[in-house]
Amino acid sequence: MMSNLQNMPQATPETVWAILQEVAQTQKETDRRMQETDRRLQETDRIMKELQKSVGGISDNQGKFAEEYFFNSFEKGKTNFFGEKFDEISKQLKTRRQGIEDEFDIVLYNHSSVAIIEVKYKAHTKDIPTVLKKAETFRFLFPEYKDFKIYLGFASMSFYPELEQECIEQGIAVIKQVGDNVVINDKNLKVF
Repeated sequence: MMSNLQNMPQATPETVWAILQEVAQTQKETDRRMQETDRRLQETDRIMKELQKSVGGISDNQGKFAEEYFFNSFEKGKTNFFGEKFDEISKQLKTRRQGIEDEFDIVLYNHSSVAIIEVKYKAHTKDIPTVLKKAETFRFLFPEYKDFKIYLGFASMSFYPELEQECIEQGIAVIKQVGDNVVINDKNLKVF
């Protein structure tokens, strides 16, 4: 081992200074590259946020279109369903009480019943628990309707057979667009 140490050149102030300058230059280059990487990451983050906003805007527009479509269908006198006639209609009914907040897309009323319609542009089975919860939160948020019969409906521009069957099994009316018509399947509808 001694022979290896003997073969090493002697460190002089000049060689130490040269090594330190080389390390400093390497560190400057590393810092510059890190700043460039950080700048690129910030730009990528900005682009991603803009893209999310655009995609969210498209999704919001589709949802608003579906809500407006079904609301207009109900408003134009197609309020005889669930075996009842409804006299009043509200849309995007939103309220808060004791820290609980909810929004109801379409609500139909008469003297003894309320029909709550959840609207999605494209419905999914994962939405069913949300639909089922609407009856409970509506009764809490609007205690003046506590003794009313509550019906639930799920309206969408697109239903797949498994989703439609699950709604029927849960006692939820299926409301969908078929051509230019709104079709309501309230087979097995239950009062909530």
